[in-house]
Formats: sequence, structure tokens, C-alpha cells
Amino acid sequence: MAVPAPPSPPSAPDPDARPPAPSNGQPPPRQQWLLFVWMAFVILVMFHYLEGTQRQARVELTYSDFLEAVDAGHVDEVTLRGQSLEGRFSDSGRLDLDLGEAEAFSTTRPDVESERLLERLESHGVRIAARPGDPALWQRLLVGVVPWLLMLALLFWFWNRMQERLTGGGGTFGMGRSRARLVEPQQSKVRLADVAGSENAKRDILEVIEFLKEPARFQVLGARIPRGILMMGPPGTGKTLMARAVAGEAGVPFFSISGSEFIEMFVGVGASRVRDLFRQAKEKAPSVVFIDEIDSIGRTRGTGVGGGHDEREQTLNQILAELDGFEGHESVVVLAATNRPDVLDPALLRPGRFDRKVTLENPHRDAREAILKVHTRRMPLAADVDLARLAEITIGFSGADLANLANEAALLAGRRDRADLDWACFVDARDRVMLGEERDLGLSEQQRRVVAYHEAGHALLAHLLPHADRLEKVTILPRGRTLGVTAQVPDEERVNYSESWLHDRLTVMFGGRLAESIVFGEVSSGAENDLEQATYLARRMVARWGMSERIGPVALSQGQEHAFLGREMTQLREHSEATAGLVDEEIRRLLGEMEARGRRLLEQHGVALDALAAALETRETLEGDQIREVLEAADAARLPVRA
Repeated sequence: MAVPAPPSPPSAPDPDARPPAPSNGQPPPRQQWLLFVWMAFVILVMFHYLEGTQRQARVELTYSDFLEAVDAGHVDEVTLRGQSLEGRFSDSGRLDLDLGEAEAFSTTRPDVESERLLERLESHGVRIAARPGDPALWQRLLVGVVPWLLMLALLFWFWNRMQERLTGGGGTFGMGRSRARLVEPQQSKVRLADVAGSENAKRDILEVIEFLKEPARFQVLGARIPRGILMMGPPGTGKTLMARAVAGEAGVPFFSISGSEFIEMFVGVGASRVRDLFRQAKEKAPSVVFIDEIDSIGRTRGTGVGGGHDEREQTLNQILAELDGFEGHESVVVLAATNRPDVLDPALLRPGRFDRKVTLENPHRDAREAILKVHTRRMPLAADVDLARLAEITIGFSGADLANLANEAALLAGRRDRADLDWACFVDARDRVMLGEERDLGLSEQQRRVVAYHEAGHALLAHLLPHADRLEKVTILPRGRTLGVTAQVPDEERVNYSESWLHDRLTVMFGGRLAESIVFGEVSSGAENDLEQATYLARRMVARWGMSERIGPVALSQGQEHAFLGREMTQLREHSEATAGLVDEEIRRLLGEMEARGRRLLEQHGVALDALAAALETRETLEGDQIREVLEAADAARLPVRA
């Protein structure tokens, strides 16, 4: 339960205390309605005045009185409008009839009187005019009412706009109000125990939780909690879940909003929503404000093709002002999440705004096992399921990937009418998440044979090279966008790469293309992705990691910036044309050496290559142990012994 700061004694009021914020950032609803009613009343009075003026200047006559007036020579002119008839009295007629100020009249004539009436009017010298009939109701409303309604709406909009500028409120129809979703403490069910595999991030967050629970304990010591905490990491690593856990553990209100929800087509709306969000958070302090995907509004100002975005930059400026405006007793913590910290504005990252940066990475093996335990705790698992082993074969999976893996395994078990989830369900779900669903392409025998040799070339080199990752599975069943897959699993988590491992990795990438060239005398387009990855890796080795004797220990820029940041367009190349050409030569030399190395190995072990390809054509999928059995039986005397 959050403990508020102790109030100041009456004899010593807080000099920094501010007047209480208004309960609403815009004019009270009662004031708005009174304004609207007042405007409507003015319009009605104007209509009533105009209508009364017309009634004073015109009298309604019966048709008989009209005929008598015509016969007496009191009518000067007549206008026919369908069944309606309007006219003007002569000066003498108006006085003789004692009509006061009335100068005109109106009446309704019967249809049968049309011809006789015209003759009668002509005989008495009355001027006759004809006009179309009365307009339809919607036309009268359009001409008489709509302009006034538009004027009223415009006045009402200007009034709200003025009030929004003065008070920072929501504006017309609440457009400037914050779209943040408020989660009260009793509604928050997420705790830190639900966030598995992020122990380092938890330690950084615990300080904030303790401050939100007992802010007075820190304020007495003169401590100031970080105003903002930026959580950085790849997608799916649990940034949003961590923010919800902070609010759940602290037991304080939690405001959640996405950065894109601030931006609208109207300039100033985003800044208004920022003001409204922080006003609400201050009223409910201690509280947590969580801004997801903050890079959508926090990008560096004034960058990109064509310059900055005015509305986005105004919104960012307002966020910067609000973060600067926090006071010690407000106890509002702002959490933000992004997977692109490199594009954020430097003013947003400086101390005093986002003071602390928490990095969430993809989980390591033990963390993956802990995450799998969380996601499978309500699932009936078979006896053969080993979560530790499953964590070993899911290297590179994020927390979201592991949650999806557990869900896919449960769906597979349901489709197979099982009462529990066995190991096969998890392995098939892993392959489905990584590679996609199996497809039936109807390959011809020749195409199937080419795919078999292609994957056999990858697998054989992976088995022969001492520093290559361990083989787990080879299949020629089409999955996703691939025709076949050779899956390797490292024995340990790698955070950096040795030169020997990189050389073996490049050689394995050439295995499929080389096998096709050796067996069929030509290559196919199936090695496109292998060549892309090999070229990218070789360029990093030569130009970034200093793994070339001719280039030396130099890091050369290779256009790492993104065009939309506006940096690459003005970035000067840091090396000459001669150096760029030398880099290209070194890349080609390195790739050529690795390709020649792989070709020698495949030609030396041609029997093993044929045996492995034949086994794949027959069985379609081979596990790691089955691959080793086939290779050892085919060329046991010449194959090296792998641990």
C-alpha cells in the first residue's frame, strides 16, 4: 500500500506547494452547456425578431377579402407562387382599408379560380408576376438554419480552443484529452514473479518500487527518485510486462499509453494530451506513467527527409517540459519502452528526464527455462518433456517467442487429441515457430534430389569442421519460404565470435551450393540466402572486426545509419575509394578461400555426401544422431571423430 508524504504543519507551510490542479483541464461541463444554451437563445431571438418584422409588414387576407380589394382598386401588384398569392396594396388602398403599417398581404387561391382570377386582375390594372412554388422543407432548413448552426459550432469551437490554451484541457469533443488507460491498484494482477528471466532488470527496478511504496522514507533523506526509466531491448523481451509489474508490486495507479496515440492530424492535440496525461498522474500520485514505443514521438528533432514533423516535435517538447516540471513530492515515475534507443532525441535521454536506462536482452539458457516454467505451469506435461533441454534448443528466442512456443505446443496437442503435451509437440512447435508450417509443393524427383544434395552439403561440412555448431536436424520438407533446412545448435551461448568459428560458419554456408556444383555440374538459385548471409558476415569480418591482414585493425563505416534518421545523407565516408576497393577485394578473397576449402572437403568425402543425400530422399527428415550414423556407416575410416 502506498504511503503518502506527511503534510506540513500549519505553522510552516511548504513554500513550494502549488495550488490544487483543477479537477478537469477544460471548462466545467455546466459552463459549456450554459454557453451553448445562451448562443442558441440568441439565434432563436434573432429568428423571432425577423419573423415578427415580416408579420408586421404583411397581413393574411381571406380570398373573398382579396377579391373585394381587387374590385375596389386597392391592389397594386400580385405575385403568384403555386397556390399561394402575395401582393402589395396601393397607397390609397392601404389607407382606405385601415391596415396600419401593413404594406403587403398574402392569401391562398383555389385551383378553379386560375383563369378567371387572371382576367379579373388584368381588368383592374393589377401588375402580375409569377414565381416558382415554395421550396421543400429541407431546402428551407438548409438556407435558414444550417448557416446559423455552423456559426454556432464555430463560436463554440473557438471558445473551447481558447479554454484549452488557458487550462491545457481536452478541447472540443475531448480531442485533447489523454487516451491513456488507467489501471487501478486493485485491478493490476501482474507481479515481478510473473516476469521470469530478467533478474538484472528486476534489480534496477526494485528501487523504484520501494520509493513508490514508501516515498516519505526517501524524501526525508533528501533523495529524489529517477523521474524517468527507459527500458530498452529487442521486441518481445518483456518491457511492457515489466512496467505492469512495477505498478502491480507498488500498488499504485498505472497509466498506459502508446506513443502513437499522442499524434493526430491537428497541430497542438498531441501536446494537449501530454498535459492532460501528466495532470491526471499528478492528481493520483504516487503513480506510474508508461509510454510504450516512445520512439514514435521521441525521435531526434529536425531529422529525416524534408526536415522534422511539427506536430510530433511539439508533442516531444511538451513531454520534455513535463518531465522537467516534476517536483519532489509528486511521486510520479515515467516508464518508457523502445527497441530503437539510437533514434531518440538527446534531450530526452539527459539526466533529469530519463535518468536510468534498463536493458532487457533475449534470455540466456537458464532464463529461458524459467520463462518456459512460467508459461507451462498450467499445462499438463508428459513425462518425456524436459524444459532444460527445450531451453537449450531455443537459443535466440525472446520471452514472447517462448510464450508462443508453449501455446503452439498446446494447440498441436489439441489437434492430436492428446490429454497432455509430450516432447514431440514442443519440438514440432519449435520448428513451426522458427521455420514455418510444412508445405506441400509437389516437387519433381529431380528438384527433390537437388534439394537433398543441397542440404546434405550443409550437413556434411557442419559435421566435418571442428568449430562448427552441432547438427540437430536436417529436412527436405518445405517449410515457410525454404525448400529444406539444416538446423544447428551451439553448445554454448555466444556473445562474441572467434575467427575460427566464423571461418567454419562461412564454409558451411557454401556447402549446399558446392554440393550442387560437384554432383550436377551447375548451381541453382537455392543458395541466394546463403550467399547473402556469407557476404554480410565477410564484410563485417573485414571492415568492422579487423580480421584481414591487408586491411588491418581498422573499423570502416559501411552505411550503418538509417536513411529516415537524416544522418546517412550528410555523413561523409571515412575512407578513400582505394580503401573501399581493397575492402571489396578482401571480401572476395575470404569468400573464395572458404569456398575452395569446402569444395576440397566435399570432394574428399563424396561417398558420405551421396549416402546422406540418399537417406534424406528416403526419410525426408534426419535427427542429429541419425545423421551421424549415416555418415559413420558410409565413410567411417575417413571421417573425423566429433565429440
